[in-house]
Amino acid sequence: MSNVATASRPNPAVGVAEPGLTEQEKTHSAGLMRVNHVGEVCAQALYAAQSAFAKTPLTREQFQKAGEEEVDHLAWTADRLQELGSRTSLLNPLWYAGSFALGAVAAKLGDPVSLGFVVETERQVEAHLDRHLEELPPNDLRSRAIVTQMRDDEVAHAEAAAQLGAAELPLPVKKVMQAMAKVMTTAAYRI
Repeated sequence: MSNVATASRPNPAVGVAEPGLTEQEKTHSAGLMRVNHVGEVCAQALYAAQSAFAKTPLTREQFQKAGEEEVDHLAWTADRLQELGSRTSLLNPLWYAGSFALGAVAAKLGDPVSLGFVVETERQVEAHLDRHLEELPPNDLRSRAIVTQMRDDEVAHAEAAAQLGAAELPLPVKKVMQAMAKVMTTAAYRI
């Protein structure tokens, strides 16, 4: 995992004016964007593992394409954290390692399960980003532009995985994924 990501697409916040944010608003926005950055660290690991262990070239190609778009998100959230005078999570190596292991397990279970894991992950991420759009300070237009584009991309990743034959994951697996995400988001907001 690289410490510096370079986006292939322009940052959606470029050219978006922003009224001043209070220190409290900056701190809250930074916490939310740190969570989003951690999500992108995890996405890098998941897609790298799933691509490495995919059973078919078509599935591997889909994971690689989605992973490239996630690099954009990684760069955009890192840029925004810097603008807000904050930092990325100190636990990023842990998030990456855990996510790589999860991606490898999903991939080893076969492409339909691996693709189903992507669909469920991206659906949960979409809901999470929708909550962040509600929680961000109304005048944090730059973070909103980034989060909105990220959400749109995540929806597209889920749809692409579904079209390739994703299996529906059992409800207990979805619940475990939600619980793991809650732990990650709670820790990443501050650490």
